[in-house]
Amino acid sequence: MNKSKPFLELTEVDWQERLTQEEFNICRKQGTEAPFSGKLLHNKSTGSYACTCCQTILFESDNKYDSGCGWPSFDAPINDQVIRYIKDTSHGMERIEIRCCHCDSHLGHVFNDGPKTTGERFCVNSVSLRFDGEAE
Repeated sequence: MNKSKPFLELTEVDWQERLTQEEFNICRKQGTEAPFSGKLLHNKSTGSYACTCCQTILFESDNKYDSGCGWPSFDAPINDQVIRYIKDTSHGMERIEIRCCHCDSHLGHVFNDGPKTTGERFCVNSVSLRFDGEAE
């Protein structure tokens, strides 16, 4: 595989070679991990959360909070340029899917029931994120 290819030009086979089966199913096929199962759900360490697929920093620990929904939740991304928003009408619901702007990886969904800080809840699969920071 040509590892120097731009992320948006990688094929499905390229991604399958780079990712675990679970990462591929969630990040590239818009899957979801079971609620309350993600390794980053209860992480309270200081640091940043980057995209599993391209390592773009997406969220900071200061924006993480416990929403009780079963997935890591953030009230805002690191900036407005790192997240792409897509209308999602799958599963008989109307939601807003969030993806990494750099590589188009599926992250989760954003809802308007977040804390008073922003009013938004970015509900993200742990598998879609890599944490870089101090160990607890």
